Amino acid sequence: MSGTELDRLDEAAAAIAARCGAPPDVAIVLGSGLGDFADGLANAVTMPYDTLPHWPQSRVVGHAGKLVVGSVAGKRVAALSGRVHVYEGHPMATVVFAVRVMARLGVPRLILTNAAGGINTDFGQGALMIMDDHINLMGSNPLIGPNDDRLGPRFPDMSEVYSRRLRGLAAAAAGAAGIAVRHGVYVAVHGPSYETPAEIRAFRAIGADAVGMSTAPEAIAARHMGVEVLGISCITNMAAGVLDQPLVHDEVMETARRVKGSFIALLEGVIERL
Repeated sequence: MSGTELDRLDEAAAAIAARCGAPPDVAIVLGSGLGDFADGLANAVTMPYDTLPHWPQSRVVGHAGKLVVGSVAGKRVAALSGRVHVYEGHPMATVVFAVRVMARLGVPRLILTNAAGGINTDFGQGALMIMDDHINLMGSNPLIGPNDDRLGPRFPDMSEVYSRRLRGLAAAAAGAAGIAVRHGVYVAVHGPSYETPAEIRAFRAIGADAVGMSTAPEAIAARHMGVEVLGISCITNMAAGVLDQPLVHDEVMETARRVKGSFIALLEGVIERL
């Protein structure tokens, strides 16, 4: 990473620090249709992305485009309502810019959420899945290029991308709140076209339970910088070929709205246990 890119990260981090003070205890990236969590933070400071230096702008329906820093259960939380995606034409460095800024800000933990298609036929529409691992089939990686040792090592270990400790906290929070959760493996693809039935059969054969167009690059970048990561998928639709019907983004948004109460309760339970 060039000195100029590192400067951009630090300028954005400094702008956030000037408005929110001490680093939050946790940052949460809110996926499609899941942004309502940010509106429930206490003592909140809201920063639209277009007011932050160098911050990429999301133009996807369901991504509000704001950073909200506030409190939940006595913990300081930075909620990123909206993310950018590779399929929008952004380079990987732009896709992971926000999580890298959080790490430079000093945030020690990151919760990544997403709307995903269900591959595992045991999962129902609206299920919440704790991500145990991922398969990166995007054909790229945010760490490609010269390594900046100030961010992390050249060859970071990825044997536990999603923290065993945080996965345990999420399972405990779900149990206490009476929320049924699944565990599974997320496969990340470029998009923006939905997958074909043949692709879904192939993904199932290699061990994937859900598919989406985000999350893996952010998780890789965060682990590179030593941040502890938890991933949670909302299964907003069944993947191609599972049901005899076409896939539409409106269905993703509607399912996310339907389960947002359980989703928010799960996030609050995890934060309370940090």
